[in-house]
Amino acid sequence: MLEPSDAQPDPAMEPPGNAARPATRDVRRKVAGRLLPYLFLTYLVAFLDRVNIAYTAPAMARQLGFSSQVLGWGMGIFFWGYFLLEIPGTILIERWSARRWIAIMMTAWGLIAMSLSQVETASGFYWLRFFLGAAEAGYFPGLVIYLTHWFGERDRARALSAMMLSLPTAFIIGGPVSGYLLRLHWLHMAGWRWLFFMEGWPAVVLGIISYFWLTDWPAQARWLSPAERSELTQSLQGEFARRRVVASAGAALRQPLVWRMVLIYFLAVMAAYGFGLWLPSMLKLLGHYSATQRGWWGALPYVVSLLSLLYVGWSSDRSGERRWHTAMPLFLGAIGLAIGSLVPAHNRAVLLTGFALVGIAAYSFMPGFWALSSRYLGGMGAAVAVGLINSLGNLGGFTGPYLIGVIEGRTHSFAAAMAVLMCGLILAGLLILTLPEQLPARSPAAPEAVHS
Repeated sequence: MLEPSDAQPDPAMEPPGNAARPATRDVRRKVAGRLLPYLFLTYLVAFLDRVNIAYTAPAMARQLGFSSQVLGWGMGIFFWGYFLLEIPGTILIERWSARRWIAIMMTAWGLIAMSLSQVETASGFYWLRFFLGAAEAGYFPGLVIYLTHWFGERDRARALSAMMLSLPTAFIIGGPVSGYLLRLHWLHMAGWRWLFFMEGWPAVVLGIISYFWLTDWPAQARWLSPAERSELTQSLQGEFARRRVVASAGAALRQPLVWRMVLIYFLAVMAAYGFGLWLPSMLKLLGHYSATQRGWWGALPYVVSLLSLLYVGWSSDRSGERRWHTAMPLFLGAIGLAIGSLVPAHNRAVLLTGFALVGIAAYSFMPGFWALSSRYLGGMGAAVAVGLINSLGNLGGFTGPYLIGVIEGRTHSFAAAMAVLMCGLILAGLLILTLPEQLPARSPAAPEAVHS
């Protein structure tokens, strides 16, 4: 899934001495083969449990009488739970144990996701979605930090890409699978209830497996030989020495760069979730088609996103360039939203082309974006900064769906809402281009050690 790059690292980024020499290709492949397929699977399950509300929303509205505003609030309140526990969860992965905390999180959110199958009231819906977000808090930014334990700068964007392939894959398989599950009516339970139940239990199983499969640090990896463990640890220690260490949470909060990245991520996530969670409802405007047909059309933007993720991650690592590899997908997504807001629903081919461009923006900006963040900072401050960016930025995941629900409820059209999301993507892309490609190297006086 990850092919280590043959490109030479930028000489300007090389620290003195041999400590930062990258690990050999064989070791890097071995690490990628062990960790990335499994992390892909866990994040796929996490994302399915987060976004399956997009497919159940129409059926819940019919059976429970939920309005667009209720559904939009329930879709978005997930991110308030996410926000409250994000930074503590990220710190636990950095300072305690990734495998233990991931195991606990996955088991908890799996049980909560299954409980959504028993929702009867709007308040119950809100509370379960809130607790689902709280249970997942720290998972994604924790994985961003966790990958820095195992992958050097030259491979990090592709490692992130490999993990993030689970996001478009969740929509690709989620549409057809959800279309099938929604037709079920076993044991007097509606299909949307079965959908929540069937997509929740894999998280519980994977939570148990995570405890035994994942390893916190290279020095603890019994699946590497002693020589491989030493080689990888020394390589990562050397690279860590040139990052700017932010030693405390307070220091991270005082970094203007961190707050700029919070705004960028907020705007991009607002568009990604606003579009993604309302896409099945928007596709209903194309005409009287079955849920399965709409599921396949809904998968199209994410097939495009999957392919663009692979390319952007490879190209960004190959060239070492991050900013334009992050900004261009956002600009393409803005074009797609412009098409969606201007083209009438009966022009299906053009509209689906616009949706495909939004699919590029939704996730392809992430490898470059998170590779930039891990290039800038190290130490405890990196865990705090990544948690802060993801927690505050993911409030865009509340704002986008809720905003669309309100605007659609008042105008009975998605066009105005997509125009708002378009402006957000344009601003996010422009702000990316104001970020430095890299910060000046810190003094090598006393590098913080990579955990052993």
